[in-house]
Amino acid sequence: MAFNYKTTAFSASGLAQEAMKKPSLYTSYAIAFVLLAAAMTALVFFVIYPNEFRLQSMVTSRCGSRPSSSSLSSFVEPVTPEPDFRLLIGILSLPDSYERRHLVRDVYALQPDIANARIDVRFVFCNLTKEEQRVLVAMEIMLYDDIIILDCAENMDNGKTYTYFSSLPKMLDGGGRPYDYVMKADDDTFFRLQLLAESLRKLPREDMYYGLITPCLNWRARDHYMSGMGYILSWDLVEWIATAETPRNHQVGPEDKVMGTWLREARRGKNEINMEPVMYDYLEGEPRTCYRHELVPDTVGVHMLKNNRRWATALKYFNATVGLKPSNLYHMS
Repeated sequence: MAFNYKTTAFSASGLAQEAMKKPSLYTSYAIAFVLLAAAMTALVFFVIYPNEFRLQSMVTSRCGSRPSSSSLSSFVEPVTPEPDFRLLIGILSLPDSYERRHLVRDVYALQPDIANARIDVRFVFCNLTKEEQRVLVAMEIMLYDDIIILDCAENMDNGKTYTYFSSLPKMLDGGGRPYDYVMKADDDTFFRLQLLAESLRKLPREDMYYGLITPCLNWRARDHYMSGMGYILSWDLVEWIATAETPRNHQVGPEDKVMGTWLREARRGKNEINMEPVMYDYLEGEPRTCYRHELVPDTVGVHMLKNNRRWATALKYFNATVGLKPSNLYHMS
């Protein structure tokens, strides 16, 4: 027994010497655990919740004082108020009309934001037919995301407007009503969004037909309709067009006149809003009429801007470039 005891004592002494040479397995586990805990802490504070770490440092840096409301505002998601209404403006275009789309896009982008209203501007045309369109239009979509391509052959009075309105409920099916109003507009019409919005705020949200009544000299005529320069339907009428037989069976003809026929035959669009004289055609080289006259300050929409000169004249009248800042990099004289 004494021999065994000495052998055991000797072995323990050797183990102690070995322990001086390298850490034990338990020590290695402890070190690894500490390093893992430190790494997890750094991950939480610096990667997953960096703002919380910054917020804590802001609080402690003020020696226990509360951070100011301005300091905290950057960590609070802003609450977006529900808009008074939502309007989709669909501007009928052609796939190859790149220059006109860029001009119109700039015109609307430079208009000030409208308080308590959502207005989306989209360009609408039928199927692409050329390889260059597939490339160039794709680039437009990637950059601006403001194009709707309908499943139809390009046309003017052979169902394009019907396809536009009837396709929207399915295209925009996300639950609930996506828009209160939908406009069809020409790409030679300039709408001043602020005045357009103010004219819509208190109007009916159902069974509404808005625009410039034609013929304007006899707007009570049985066969009147809203001018194709740009007219607005309430969303319930858009849904009706998508499902009703009347518009589906009568698509051919002047699109604005056909729209009036649909609504009249179905006894819909009873809330008619006539925007004469603040919606009208540009006056140049033709007689002045109730729907064609000089530019006026309270204009909501002006039509027949068929070339860049007319666009420039109208935009100058309405001070579209008043926000241009002086710079040494350009001069406008």
